Amino acid sequence: MTEPARRPARITHPGRWALLVVVVAVAVTVAVWPRGTTPVVPAQSAPDLSADRARAALPACVTGHATSVLAGIQVTCLANGRSVDLGALLADRPALVNIWATWCQPCQQELPVLSSYAGQPGAIRVIGVQVQSPQADGLNLLAGLGVHLPMVFDTGGAFDNGGVAAKALRMPAELPVSYLVKPDGTATVVRRPASVLLSVDAVRQAVATYAGGAG
Repeated sequence: MTEPARRPARITHPGRWALLVVVVAVAVTVAVWPRGTTPVVPAQSAPDLSADRARAALPACVTGHATSVLAGIQVTCLANGRSVDLGALLADRPALVNIWATWCQPCQQELPVLSSYAGQPGAIRVIGVQVQSPQADGLNLLAGLGVHLPMVFDTGGAFDNGGVAAKALRMPAELPVSYLVKPDGTATVVRRPASVLLSVDAVRQAVATYAGGAG
């Protein structure tokens, strides 16, 4: 004798309400669940350095034809905050490039000497590259020292490793460091007569050693 077919169980009235609540909760969760988008963070405006630049009164960054070795390396001209090609800045003539930071005490001794040398007859160009310190601090330091040389800020790198220019020049760990950069862009670290040049005569000797007598 076969058993009668069982009827499907019916959802009771309270059960229907419970199911409805679950469905609504799921729908709300799906509607508000994040879709993988990144929250929009308002862009922070760059600090206004116009007053600092005016006090420093640095000369403009004059560029020429970019050299093949250092062309395409973008740095910031401290005189006006504009991007400049380092290869174009160093083009055509030899230059003494000094890399410095505001926290570096020997840098603070050497910068005025380099500025004095640059004002001498027959001197080659001297260009400073600030690293590992904020632009505002650099501008204020230069204003206090009375140093008026073409200066750039090395961008694109953390303060602990310099930046793109420092990497291209294979900057050593110690600061300051100077390079004699030839018109083709090749750079040689200055070690003679000393790594830190503390007199105009020492700068002249370094230029004579590494640039074949120019300056």
